Amino acid sequence: MPVTHECDIAIVGGGLAGGLIALALAARRPELIVRIIDSGDTLGGNHIWSFFDGDVAKDDRWLLTPLVCHAWPAYDVTFPAHGRTINQPYYSIESDRFDQVVRKALPAEAVMTGRKVLACSPTAVVLADGDRIEAKGVIDARGPGDLSMLEVGWQKFVGRLLHVPEGHGVERPMVMDATVAQHDGYRFVYLLPFSPTELFVEDTYYSDTATLNVGALHRRIDVYAEAKGWKATHAGREEKGALPVVIGGDFEGYWRWGGAKVAKAGARAGLFHPTTGYSLPDAVRLAIRIAEAKDLSGEGLHDLTHDYARDRWDERRFYRMLDAMLFRAADPDARYKVLERFYRLHPRLIGRFYAAQSTRNDKLRVLSGKPPVPFFRALRVIRNAN
Repeated sequence: MPVTHECDIAIVGGGLAGGLIALALAARRPELIVRIIDSGDTLGGNHIWSFFDGDVAKDDRWLLTPLVCHAWPAYDVTFPAHGRTINQPYYSIESDRFDQVVRKALPAEAVMTGRKVLACSPTAVVLADGDRIEAKGVIDARGPGDLSMLEVGWQKFVGRLLHVPEGHGVERPMVMDATVAQHDGYRFVYLLPFSPTELFVEDTYYSDTATLNVGALHRRIDVYAEAKGWKATHAGREEKGALPVVIGGDFEGYWRWGGAKVAKAGARAGLFHPTTGYSLPDAVRLAIRIAEAKDLSGEGLHDLTHDYARDRWDERRFYRMLDAMLFRAADPDARYKVLERFYRLHPRLIGRFYAAQSTRNDKLRVLSGKPPVPFFRALRVIRNAN
């Protein structure tokens, strides 16, 4: 017999954005009845989320502190002609911890996992099993919408946790090792040392297509490990995906997809860094903004989330222009030169870039000097940037 559940806020999608909203509401608005609905068995799926210290304001860090599994005081990057250690803390969150913390913060009945959603409106959610949720406000946080509305490149990856019994010797995260052979666009390897013997290794590409040859990337991880002298075994954890790198497109068309008047969060709202595809900083900021809002009706939530996302889209034209330079002006096998040049800049500028909070002087500094791409192609991209 179908059941109707009633609540104040229904969050559709239990990934990073939805889970952070639930945590923020539990902490700041405990009087509200919240429901979070996800088709998976656990919240957060199978993910590792990482962030730089400058990505999240100190006043907002309370939301992430219970989730952090690993922290390092610095990170490394290396390119064919340049390498450095950047003394900025770096943190990682694992989805197992994420699921545990969100569940602990909410009543048991509030977490509705293994439940497929057929449709949602500003005040209702219809489930595939016939149940219905009536809410004062609904937020759709189910991941990307119709990306055909946007012009994108891709950051795609396969990651694997390795066990290295004799020790891997990696002291800090390697955010980019671009000394590897270049394939399918700009390629680099990403390393997270979880312990002296546990190492997460991710093979990543800035590519023109989202096509992911998982087998080939696994083999390249094996080759990388062998070249480092690691006698490694697969420790079980595996992750893969393709994140959009936004060059341009129709923001309003993207927003309307899936419900023009429904509040949205995370990638469904277009809230991710145009260049990296990462959504954590925006997810934190929006979650706290929602928890502090007075109007949590369906209409109020829609206006809040739409206006927030629209403002971020308008502010980030600079990053979309850089993406266009990376994908349209740089030859695929020479894209690493763009990042190599970028990582010679001041660490605080790099930190503001990743937080999508570059200053006017930062932007001028990034664009100054001879571009690491053909000059006239770069000039054409800058003129045509939207």
